[in-house]
Amino acid sequence: MPAVFLKERSFIHVTGAEAEAFLHNLITTDLVSLGADEVRPGALLTPQGKILFDFMIRRDGAGFLIETDTAQQEGLLKRLTMYRLRAKVEFTATEAEGVTVAWADEAGEGPKDSRFLKAGVALTRVAGQHGHDSEALYDALRIANGIAVSGRDFPLQDAFPHDVLMDLNGGLGFRKGCYIGQEVVSRMHHRGTARRRVVTVRGNADLPSSGADLTAGGKPMGSLGSVVGSKGLAIIRIDRAGEAIAAGTPILAGDVEVSVSLPAWSGLTFPASADEASA
Repeated sequence: MPAVFLKERSFIHVTGAEAEAFLHNLITTDLVSLGADEVRPGALLTPQGKILFDFMIRRDGAGFLIETDTAQQEGLLKRLTMYRLRAKVEFTATEAEGVTVAWADEAGEGPKDSRFLKAGVALTRVAGQHGHDSEALYDALRIANGIAVSGRDFPLQDAFPHDVLMDLNGGLGFRKGCYIGQEVVSRMHHRGTARRRVVTVRGNADLPSSGADLTAGGKPMGSLGSVVGSKGLAIIRIDRAGEAIAAGTPILAGDVEVSVSLPAWSGLTFPASADEASA
């Protein structure tokens, strides 16, 4: 079974007597409940509640290990350092070494990715290269389970955590108190105003390239992210998708007719009307 090396992943070690308190009060993830055998998604938000940096975080001895896209590592390190002030915490960036993701029989030992566990898939993330399977296999697994990643499925500073299902996959803590952007995220959650969500897109032919618009009756609802053949991910307005589905209006990705589905593990459904969308 697959073991895929993702070479564009890097790490930041966070250590020190106040490492947990510092991070817990800064990022979206609830670190108090984070177990030693799991790795959770997290984000550092803008004050407006949008994702400035996204990452995976796990415990590492007495500290933490943040896994992020290599292109984000330097910027995230600078931002963490800016917020440190007098906190007893240290940050150490590693050189890009990548991470191996493995699942099914190859999962073996290692911290399990909480996003995939929600979907019933045991997937481990281990630093370094321990596999040689095609990255397309991992992309197909992400698409099938509605796991979006920045750069591929959404641009940074454009998406709210709810857009990428962080309220459901372990990436948002709603009982942890304040963090940057918390007020906006909490208001969105309790008022039920999240309109954009990740969906899996299935075409009746191969899908167009990432970035192609999804429309129904000429109205835009989102755009394609990751694509593998006739399947892909998109972050769309689920109220508009629900109206199109209820009315029998074809949904198009470019010129290709498609169906869209919310991840089964999420428990979400498409609202059939504007009133239902705001309920």
